[in-house]
Parts: sequence; C-alpha cells; structure tokens
Amino acid sequence: MNHILIIAVSTLGGLGLISAIILYFIAKKFKVIEDPNIDLVEEALPSANCGGCGFPGCRAFAEATTKSARDEKTLEGLFCPVGGNEVMKEVGGILGLEVEEQDPMIAVIRCNGSFANTPAKVKFDGISSCSFANNLFSGEGGCMFGCLGQGDCVDVCDFDAIYMNPETGLPVVKDNCTACGACVDACPRNIIELRKRGIKDRRIFVSCVNTEKGAPAKKNCDVACIGCTKCEKVCKFDAITIKDFLAYIDFNKCTLCRKCIDECPTNSIWEVNFKPRKPKAKKPDENKSEEKEKKLADINSGKADEN
Repeated sequence: MNHILIIAVSTLGGLGLISAIILYFIAKKFKVIEDPNIDLVEEALPSANCGGCGFPGCRAFAEATTKSARDEKTLEGLFCPVGGNEVMKEVGGILGLEVEEQDPMIAVIRCNGSFANTPAKVKFDGISSCSFANNLFSGEGGCMFGCLGQGDCVDVCDFDAIYMNPETGLPVVKDNCTACGACVDACPRNIIELRKRGIKDRRIFVSCVNTEKGAPAKKNCDVACIGCTKCEKVCKFDAITIKDFLAYIDFNKCTLCRKCIDECPTNSIWEVNFKPRKPKAKKPDENKSEEKEKKLADINSGKADEN
C-alpha cells in the first residue's frame, strides 16, 4: 500500500515538475516587455477613465500614445479632453514629442424647446429615460427633433457638469464641462454638440436641430429654425450654411460678429457670455415718424373723447 502511494506521489510530482519547466520556457519565449513609458503616461493622466479620448480608459490611452510616439513619432489625433493642453504637454515631455495645443471645447445644447417655447400637447408617463421615450413618441411638445427632458445626459456625466433646469425642462451645461463627450453619445436626439469655448468663453450657435420646413417646425416650437437663409446672407465669413431647412454655424469660421443674431426672425440663434448691446441710435427720420404717429394717436384719442 505504501509502495503504491509512493509511486502515485512521485508520478504527480514528476508531472508537476515537467509542467513547470514547460511553462517556464513558454513564458520566456512569449514574454512581452512593456514600455515603461506607459506607466509614466498613465500617472500623468487624470484617471477619469471617461472615454473622452476615444479609448476605454486612461491605461488604454497611455498605451496608444506610447505606441504612436514609438512607431509614428507623433501624437496627432490623440488628446485627453479632461486633462487638456497642460496634461498633453506633460505627456509629450515624457514621450519626447511636442504636442500641438488645441482649443478648449465645451458641450452646447442645440435645442431651445423649453416649456414656454414648446407647450406640452401630451404627457409622458413611462420610464424616465430619453432613449426609452425616443422609441415611443416625438415628444411632449410634438417636436420629433427636440430634447426629451428625461436627463440621460445628466446621468452619464462623471463631472457634475450638466443638470436639468426645472423651469425650462432643458439641460444646462456648466463651466466645468470637460468636453469628454459622454453626454453627446447619450443623447438619442443628437442635440448636444462639442464646440469651441470661444474667446472670453463666448459662443454663437443655432439652438435647433429641426430639419422640417418652416411651418411644421414653427407649429411645434416658437423658436425653431425655419431655414430662411437670412443669417447665411448676412454672414461675410461663410460661417453659416443651410441644409435641410436648418442653419448651422461653423465655429472654426465664425468671428462672433453677431450680425446673424439680428437677422434671425425666430430667435433660434444663441449668443453666450456676451455683454448686453447698447440700443441703436435712431435716425432723425425715425424720430420724426414716431412723433407723427404719437400726434396722430393723440388726435384720434381726442376725437374719441369728444364723441
């Protein structure tokens, strides 16, 4: 009995030893030596793991930047929106490359379909989710392009940079937005866009994505873009284009002159962080015309009193 036990133990021990030797040589043969720069780059990153860079996490982004620096000798197309230019400068220093600075971006809400501008025609009673509601109906106000107001964009934001305004029913982006793009991906109506923050944090954009013709668009929203082309005609910098009855302002071409805002008949163009405009001085002819109208009104009023 002892003899059998010794044989069994010896056999198992021998198999274990042989397996260990085989595994050792396999590990040596297929050993992957990881670039130490990956760890250094990962340490320089903000560890947000938000996916705003286009990779599943900071570790994956560190691997991609290190590989690109080694193989392509460039970091073009690779950027951490949360860390911004400062972090990317540090990453470039680790990898021995210069990184071109990028303009800071921020999310904007391209919908002004508030409770006041888009009165509710129906009441949504279901799961509080924009993606769910989007599959069921066009929206409480009837606009099939506008915000559904269920806050999916708020739920996915890891930086507390967006909230729902209870007075308007629309999301509001705060200044601490990192432009990670999570809210952009979460919105089933595609009303959230990443745009340049602009000089002095000023921005001009069309707050509408409705591609219907003027009449149907206005039927559901008082401030819908109707594609009238007035803004396009007044822009001297070719920053505005009209497609499918909808205006779009190219933030790379826009000079923030604000001429398009005066021309928009539906007030669908937003201006953010601008100082209030001074009232325009009236021409002498306009003053005379107003005086005549006032006198005429007084006369008519007097006649009405006499009668």
